[in-house]
Amino acid sequence: MRYVAIGDSFTEGVGDEIGSDAVRGWADMVAAGLARVCGEQVEYANLAIRGRLLEPIATEQCDAALALHPRPDLMTIDGGGNDMLRPGWNVERGMELTRRVVDLTGEAGVRLVILTGGAPSTQLPRAGTMLARAREFTDRVIEYVADLPHASVVDNLIDTEISDPAYWAEDRLHLNELGHSRIAARVLTHLGYETELPRVSGMERPLPGLRGEVRYARRYVLPWIGRRLTGRSSGDGRAPKLAEWTPVTVGAE
Repeated sequence: MRYVAIGDSFTEGVGDEIGSDAVRGWADMVAAGLARVCGEQVEYANLAIRGRLLEPIATEQCDAALALHPRPDLMTIDGGGNDMLRPGWNVERGMELTRRVVDLTGEAGVRLVILTGGAPSTQLPRAGTMLARAREFTDRVIEYVADLPHASVVDNLIDTEISDPAYWAEDRLHLNELGHSRIAARVLTHLGYETELPRVSGMERPLPGLRGEVRYARRYVLPWIGRRLTGRSSGDGRAPKLAEWTPVTVGAE
């Protein structure tokens, strides 16, 4: 099996840090899970880059993924979250870009799985706005692919469990290791390989309090605002972590 993942920080694996400037994430876990359940080596590529908007994901990353040789059997995509954080979010443009990916994968004979991010923690600023935009967009995508044999949606917004802050990293925008592992289990189950969902077990994250909120704003919110004002992205200068087919063997973590 050849599996390629495209998207933004969600698919790159931000929040599930495994070393200095290295991340794992749900897509890596899915590749390892596929090798395990299939009992054979999986070829895996991950072209996702943090901070990317939907347009470069649906054009540059999609085209690069379909140009891989040999061609992928399976592609996953997430995108739109960074667009929805901006005031100029346009759901019609989001659908136009999504239709492009759906149509191109269909023509290429590649199975496509479209993912939403998890329902954001209520501790995230503007979480309600984000969720409303994501719900509208997801419903539109689900309707578009409903009768297509090659495309489907993993709707993580309906997983209310994952909105628990215990599944989220300190920045409240990205899932932590537990959150990523829960998404991976949902994807594997969607693909037909029933996988038990990881759950919070006796772990509660205390509310941060005023001092904690101030520290959070200084560390995460203000730098994000600074990047928006200067037109920069957290992914500027970064390359995909796995731009070519990479073998994932049985027993890989």
